[in-house]
Amino acid sequence: MQSTLAVNLARIAIIVAILALWEMLSRTGIVNPRLLPSASDTFVTLGDLLQRAAVQKDLVVTATEVLTAFALAVPFGALIGYLVAENRYFADVAKPLLFFAFSIPKSIFLPMFILVFGVGFAQKVGFGFFSTIFIVIMSTTTAVESVKVEHLTVARSYGATPWQTAFRVYLPSMLPVLLEALRISMIFNLTGVILAEMYASRDGIGHQIATWGENFQMKQLLAGVVMVAAIAMTFNELVRWVETRCSHWRT
Repeated sequence: MQSTLAVNLARIAIIVAILALWEMLSRTGIVNPRLLPSASDTFVTLGDLLQRAAVQKDLVVTATEVLTAFALAVPFGALIGYLVAENRYFADVAKPLLFFAFSIPKSIFLPMFILVFGVGFAQKVGFGFFSTIFIVIMSTTTAVESVKVEHLTVARSYGATPWQTAFRVYLPSMLPVLLEALRISMIFNLTGVILAEMYASRDGIGHQIATWGENFQMKQLLAGVVMVAAIAMTFNELVRWVETRCSHWRT
């Protein structure tokens, strides 16, 4: 208990130190405050932005795009990952291609999405889907391959149906890996959608951040960065909490 408390206090101290350094650099003029507004001003601006209807609308737009891309990429990627792990022929054909595709920076394909889908919802969701699906495929493949053969052998020897094997052997064994994969996938997904919004969009919080940057509105820009970071960390911690609740399945 004392060790956990010490770790948490150390983490809080690091965050406070970073914010204090940020405030000091700006207030003392070591860094031009026009380029780096103070932490206190940034958080005041963040509170102001969150009360604006336009920003709230952009947050809803971005959340809708992120969730749609995520909802499409996860089942589709999981199905392909399952086939790769369970079908030797399909794995021999697809695995090298997937590794090649996974290694390519996805941002270089963004102009093609704009040309194909235009500037709008489909382009951003499509690029978020494209940014996410490869990590889902690779993670699902690893998760399926992590299921112990002994467990499958026992289940099949007792006459378990494919449905029972899937939900009573595969799912409990894969769940910890899948939850971690979901956490990482959402980071890729959010990055893809925000990038698409910043590159070519008429709405969304990424579009707002790009606009603030182009107009040299540094307080709003930093507040937007803090806002997106807070959303990403909140989701990350939510999945980590679920992962902790399911930790008994690891053993």
